[in-house]
Amino acid sequence: MDIAGMNWMQVEERVASDDRCILPIGSVEQHAYLSLCTDMILAQKISIDAAAPLGIPVFPVMPYGLAASFSAYPGTMTLRLSTYIGVIEDLLDSMYRSGFRRILVVNGHGGNTPATAVISEWLNAHPDARVKMHDWWRAPATWQKVMETDPAASHASWMENFPWTRLANVAQPTEPKPRIDFARLARVDAVTKREMLGEGNYHGLFERPDADMLAIWDVAVAETRALLESDWN
Repeated sequence: MDIAGMNWMQVEERVASDDRCILPIGSVEQHAYLSLCTDMILAQKISIDAAAPLGIPVFPVMPYGLAASFSAYPGTMTLRLSTYIGVIEDLLDSMYRSGFRRILVVNGHGGNTPATAVISEWLNAHPDARVKMHDWWRAPATWQKVMETDPAASHASWMENFPWTRLANVAQPTEPKPRIDFARLARVDAVTKREMLGEGNYHGLFERPDADMLAIWDVAVAETRALLESDWN
């Protein structure tokens, strides 16, 4: 249930009988020929699709994350780590004050991993709460499906090219991109990263058939929904 379709009284009534909610978190950053908002689009949609039959409220996606590595690409937005920590804490505090005690954080961006440390510290101060951090694209069943489809899968490659992340009238290259030097990429600045990456894909095809992508999406939705339904203690 998209919380944009609820008022505060409905939230109060809902949380009295079910204290679960979802907070999607993403990023606004380069994704080669795909939308700059790919990570936030995917985090929000997987959350809504997973929660729909359960009626669990889904908060608006936190669009901005930690994307300093791509700061040399126009349109990329990034927060300082100190800012990000505060934002995550404030959002968790707000959900807690509303009565939510079981929170699923659905993450769409690998750079947001520091949020796990924030959550761990926050839980120590809120022992009656439970928070799950879910990197939806690399969760076990979803990642297995990706690897079965095509093991050359990476940032800004085919694995993020869904009907809802690609742009109208923007053609995708047809040839796969060679694998970049990941070790070197990790030790250089943002400008050098852009020189290494070019358009932004790390390696692999830029696009696969929609049938492949929808099959992966079905697995990802089911895996995310399962996290909502069990193992909170």
